[in-house]
Amino acid sequence: MKCPFCGHADTQVVETRMAEDGDFIRRRRQCAHCEKRFTTYERPDVTFPAVVKKDGRRIEYDRSKLLGSMNLALRKRPVSTEQIDAAVERMEEKLLNLGVREIPSSRIGELVMRELKKLDKVAYVRFASVYRSFEDVDEFKTVVDEIRR
Repeated sequence: MKCPFCGHADTQVVETRMAEDGDFIRRRRQCAHCEKRFTTYERPDVTFPAVVKKDGRRIEYDRSKLLGSMNLALRKRPVSTEQIDAAVERMEEKLLNLGVREIPSSRIGELVMRELKKLDKVAYVRFASVYRSFEDVDEFKTVVDEIRR
């Protein structure tokens, strides 16, 4: 595997760990050239449902978009990368278990909100404010009140 830092093709596996749930393998690698370390994840290649956007377009599921949304909402929040990865794994498992060929983007948004609510309340409110397109402060207040219960 190529080193993401220097591009050298010779890297060695230093440590291999199975995820707690056994769904993927985490490998720590070290570059033989620059000696920097990085992590790779090995998981089965599965087909996720196509995502149907609000305007009717169909796009391929993209894990990086899901991670990007989560990371943006969780920016500068005390949530570890492992917790985020575990949340994404849970969402992907739900997507696969649905057994459908297409899924509305709104359903994915609801999955993200459910996971963020468990991880961090501030991140949940951040995501909800954008996802639900709040028009005024009252809508924002309603979500905050919902969390306090």
